[in-house]
Amino acid sequence: MGDAGQGSSADRGTLKISEEVVAIIAGIAAMEVPGVAGMSGGIAGGIAEMLGRKNLSKGVKVEVGDKEAAIDLYIIVEYGCRIPEVSWNIQERVKKAIETMTGLDVVEVNIHIQGVNIEKEHKKDSDEEQVRVR
Repeated sequence: MGDAGQGSSADRGTLKISEEVVAIIAGIAAMEVPGVAGMSGGIAGGIAEMLGRKNLSKGVKVEVGDKEAAIDLYIIVEYGCRIPEVSWNIQERVKKAIETMTGLDVVEVNIHIQGVNIEKEHKKDSDEEQVRVR
């Protein structure tokens, strides 16, 4: 039965999902996980560069075959989060999103923690200083 299904789909044509599409799906899924501050585009001057939402796929490395995909995500986490828990949640969410949307079997989701975001604390400190000055 499985062969008949594959044959009929081959008669209609083929489906090829680009690595860029898979990377975008992975980036969006990862950003939805609590504790993820952003995707990292690399490390410049010893500090992880945080990417904006339009460049999410730059923080993702993807290998796509005919039926399988392997994903590497470069992540910046929020200060105070439990990194192992956040990583596991990213792996689960990314795997599910890619498999659901593309039909590819995700064989690996590797998480690379590139930095910790402490911006919220800096914003609180600067807000307090501004209030004192007024």
